[in-house]
Amino acid sequence: MDQDSSNVLESRGRGIYLLPNLFTLTALFAGFYSIVAAMKGRFELAAIAIFIAMLLDALDGRVARLTNTQTNFGAELDSLSDMVSFGVAPALLCYAWSLTSLGKIGWLAAFVFAATVALRLARFNTRKSVDKRYFQGLACPAGAGILASVIWLCEQQGIDASSLSVLMAVITVATGALMVSNIPYRSFKDANLKDRVKFVTMLAVALVLVLVAMDPPKVLFVTLILYGLSGPFIRLWSLLKKRRTIIHK
Repeated sequence: MDQDSSNVLESRGRGIYLLPNLFTLTALFAGFYSIVAAMKGRFELAAIAIFIAMLLDALDGRVARLTNTQTNFGAELDSLSDMVSFGVAPALLCYAWSLTSLGKIGWLAAFVFAATVALRLARFNTRKSVDKRYFQGLACPAGAGILASVIWLCEQQGIDASSLSVLMAVITVATGALMVSNIPYRSFKDANLKDRVKFVTMLAVALVLVLVAMDPPKVLFVTLILYGLSGPFIRLWSLLKKRRTIIHK
């Protein structure tokens, strides 16, 4: 019996942890529902489904770490779920909502986004050493969230999608480019949920929840756009600071 067959039988014997993989499968379901809703022209629901997938994706890894149920199977399942929820779903949503009016350019722009998600996931899965404090490039959930927040906000405000087709194509391709870039983004994965926090921190969390509840599309749009721009801004600032240091020397 070869090594691969032995690993499969061993994996079957051990079974699969239910709790973290349940979160992952539910995130996959939300991503798939987003595709179905976009096909039916229910774009606001499709965008909301992507945000639900983002929330579940953020929880599955933390649940696995807190319950000590991390496995290679779960990591692979999470990656496949991400490809659907944050690659295919937002790309098809953008195409169905606005990019379809651009013809060939429109579906090519959507494909570029889906392709960059696949490339980013492949790069992430093959890296050996990772600084958990930072992402290398914009994370896939954040990239998908940027596109979904634009569509959700425009649908809420009654903005005509066809009038934004060119701008949406630019945003779609630019977001994809940020995902495969080497620009560092703060990941916040180093935050320890088991540690005690100050009362002010809990107050800030409550305030954020209130702001999101007041107007989710606007708050999420502003938050994700600022996060997307934070990487290039910090990189540019560091380059300018380094250049000034060299000049003064």
